[in-house]
Amino acid sequence: MDYVYPIGAVLAAYLIGSLSFAVIVSKLMGLEDPRGYGSKNPGATNVLRSGNKVAAAATLLLDACKGWLPMALVLWFGKDHGLREGTLAAVGLAAFIGHLYPVFFRFQGGKGVATAAGVLFGIHWVLGLATLTTWVIVAFFSRYSSLAAIACAIFAPWYYLIGDRAFWYADKTMVLALFVMSAFLMLRHRENINKLLQGKESKLGGGRKG
Repeated sequence: MDYVYPIGAVLAAYLIGSLSFAVIVSKLMGLEDPRGYGSKNPGATNVLRSGNKVAAAATLLLDACKGWLPMALVLWFGKDHGLREGTLAAVGLAAFIGHLYPVFFRFQGGKGVATAAGVLFGIHWVLGLATLTTWVIVAFFSRYSSLAAIACAIFAPWYYLIGDRAFWYADKTMVLALFVMSAFLMLRHRENINKLLQGKESKLGGGRKG
């Protein structure tokens, strides 16, 4: 029965990750479904194209929280139920995958940037802050949200390895989970990468057609 709690934790994390807050927030605020305009991606950046900054901010925060919350719950209560580092890594990955392929929304989810950020903050606030700083710097100078996300996907696993022993003890399963998340982020941004190379990518603050 030792496997019951880990499996339950991973399943719960996936279900939490499957809550597409871009769609939920937009519906609650009487806005158009974000899957019907702009990039058609159910994420905060596309919700921002609606012109409603409050809805975009709420989407960003909630998408990040659904990555952070399962991690926090395992860290707070996991030891009492035999949940160790491997489960923590699996839970973070499950929440992230839930956002990408949400069971509640026909497995059509977002790109996972905010949820991945939540997972990173769940591992350690220093890791989350380092990655967030990378996003801000790249986005500020380039004005490309996608480029900033790609940079974070590349650097985050290495930040985790660099911080070993200084802030945390790097776990092999967590390293694997972070590199898998990085690969998925790159895959989900493949269209953006092509547009960046062609000079056709929309910049932050662009309209609905951007």
